[in-house]
Amino acid sequence: MGSLMARIALEKRDVELVGAVSRRTHLQGTDLADYLGEEAARGVGIFPDFACAQQQAGAHVAIAAANSLLGDEIPVIESAVAAGLNVISIAEEMAFPAASDPAAALHLDEIARDAGVTILGTGINPGFVLDLLIIVLTGVCRRVDSVYAERVNDLSPYGGAVMTTQGIGLAPEEFDAGLADGSVLGHIGFPQSVAMIADALGWELERVAQKREPIVAVKERRGAHVTVPAGKVAGCRHTATGYVAGAPRIELVHPQQIEPGAEGQPTWDLIRLRGEPDIEMRVAPEMAGGTGTASIAVNMTPLVHAAPAGLASMKDLPVPRLAAVRT
Repeated sequence: MGSLMARIALEKRDVELVGAVSRRTHLQGTDLADYLGEEAARGVGIFPDFACAQQQAGAHVAIAAANSLLGDEIPVIESAVAAGLNVISIAEEMAFPAASDPAAALHLDEIARDAGVTILGTGINPGFVLDLLIIVLTGVCRRVDSVYAERVNDLSPYGGAVMTTQGIGLAPEEFDAGLADGSVLGHIGFPQSVAMIADALGWELERVAQKREPIVAVKERRGAHVTVPAGKVAGCRHTATGYVAGAPRIELVHPQQIEPGAEGQPTWDLIRLRGEPDIEMRVAPEMAGGTGTASIAVNMTPLVHAAPAGLASMKDLPVPRLAAVRT
């Protein structure tokens, strides 16, 4: 993801790529052009930490692209903020950190304000499809009674880490054991998306109930790095339901799997609002996850640089838009 973001940043007129940070010591002190194979990055250094990137390259915004969980990401953000940098994080739990750890969210807001910088969590999902886009569509409603959204995506291009967290390739009983021991996670970020939607609509969220079920292949399915025979797990159907005043008001569904088309399942992003008026929007095929996440992180860079200090979510900043491309 970091490499893809760097390549996208090189294409922009309103964003200047001035450095990269890597924990791999053999890359530190080298030229990013050699790592990326992009001559446009010639002269862009790879630094050991954010402080060096700020001091030696004059960086203003850091994009953190290495973690998913809030606990893993907080030290990264703290080091960037200590260097005086605004931070954009694609860690899923950073999309709305108060949903899982209100004290951590308060801490991040405080250090950002003290340093005069902005911290933002974003991505394709969470950060856009199953939260911000829903919130934007409610803007033309007189009232909203319920929210239903579904993202059916194809995990075929992804590597081993994603396969493991989704339980892909396991027997159904192994999938259940993985849920029990925490090795199978399903989608990361549902509590954050549900809480962001509820907060934007002024709904008092009581609880979020989640359910993870195996998607068992009927036919053999092939991904870029794995083949799943019939009878094994090809993905995870993960749902989250947000309750308001004792009733289910927000339902998010995310059946992630490899090669859904092998069994006639198209991919899409679907949003259905019930209220006045009813709204249904479907984007097919799915919005590309990898490119979408990398692009929104880079495109938000000018907006984050100009934003007030503090911890922000995507609902708090101007609507994302394409950062100007070099011509």
